[in-house]
Amino acid sequence: MTERRKVYLGTNLKMYKTIGQTLAFLTELAERTRDIPREQLCLFVIPSYLALPAATGAVDQDRIGLGAQNMHWEDSGQFTGEVSPLMLKELGLRLVEIGHSERRQHFRETDCEENLKVLSALRHGFTALLCIGETGQEKELGISDERLRQQLKLGLRGVAEAQADRVWVAYEPVWAIGVQGTPASPEYAGAKHQLIRETLLELFPERGREIPVLYGGSVNPENAAALSRQPAIDGLFIGRAAWEAERFETLIRQVWPVWREKLNL
Repeated sequence: MTERRKVYLGTNLKMYKTIGQTLAFLTELAERTRDIPREQLCLFVIPSYLALPAATGAVDQDRIGLGAQNMHWEDSGQFTGEVSPLMLKELGLRLVEIGHSERRQHFRETDCEENLKVLSALRHGFTALLCIGETGQEKELGISDERLRQQLKLGLRGVAEAQADRVWVAYEPVWAIGVQGTPASPEYAGAKHQLIRETLLELFPERGREIPVLYGGSVNPENAAALSRQPAIDGLFIGRAAWEAERFETLIRQVWPVWREKLNL
């Protein structure tokens, strides 16, 4: 277990919720969790692009952090349909998600492109949330560990040790994500998180232990507590189980005692 004394719990809303629905969700979530001390909890939500301007104007990011689902690495240019870091910075965002499996799969993003985005995000003062994970085929071939190490080493190439305090990692096995996803066992997830931690320590000997590593992949009320008990897991990156404020609050309060015990709070 790391020496960190904070739990990270968040969700990516993907291409769900209108602007109005996003605001209603965030407002209700903020009210439902206002008694939980943020010194011990980092709660974050990553809405769609169109909802971000309204969300940043309505939410205290010290209570609920907000992030973007993607970002181009160039400040400006002839990149129709893309969003630049300067645009996100103007909104006052602090977090950028990079390399989600859906970006890699559907939009053919490569590890080298994710690296360009990580470097750009850090250069502009964002926290970079790098998502990694093996496919079902890679798991069957027995190369999960090699793939995770490759994604980390390529995705974080060129990141200085001094920048490591603005790096987060989300481990999301591709075969465990989505409606048809099969949740990884807590033991499997825990072992992969330990591998990720060891790799981060290779890359950042002084600060690698302090990089939060979150698990995402069909997290639900049935497995959230068991996942939270795994020593190498620092938080949960939750999908559809968190897309209603009441359900998200219930899940948070379900795992909160586990985290308090685990972190000796």
